[in-house]
Amino acid sequence: MNMSHPSVHPVEAPPVTDGGAVNVPVPRVRMKDIQGMPGTPGGLFLRLCQFLFAVVALSIMTSTSDFVSVTAFCYLVAAVALQSLWSLLLAIVDVYAILVQRCLRNARIISFFTIGDGITSTLTFAAACASAGITVLIGTDLDECGQNHCARFETATAMAFLSWVSVSPSFLLNFWSLASH
Repeated sequence: MNMSHPSVHPVEAPPVTDGGAVNVPVPRVRMKDIQGMPGTPGGLFLRLCQFLFAVVALSIMTSTSDFVSVTAFCYLVAAVALQSLWSLLLAIVDVYAILVQRCLRNARIISFFTIGDGITSTLTFAAACASAGITVLIGTDLDECGQNHCARFETATAMAFLSWVSVSPSFLLNFWSLASH
């Protein structure tokens, strides 16, 4: 008894056509711009938040007369000054990209943004952590808030943390975009 078994053979896909033309390749679909990435309104919003929080932290810290006596506070001033300049620069680039409807998906641009966001966010986070430690030392451990500007130090430190929190999505989205190329 001879039984025949059906066999399946792979078949090539027919050539892609566009409007009746044969062998015209369809362009690859690019990943949709996610809000928060460079050149999007969400990215501009994140940049403006980073800038505003960093400027507020910088303004509050420099308004105290004795921040220069503590190294961690000087480091915070330097870090948020750098963060505010970086965020303002990229906010201007985002405004330009939005106005001229330009996509900022170039691998070099994304890597530049990723490296810059990584450096500034690390510096801001480290400065905020150091300042928080000194603020706790002054306020809780030494109980010398009467002689110092503890409320201002705490507010500036909180603003630095908020600046870092708003840099983190930008960094992660840029890093993800760079990794997916």
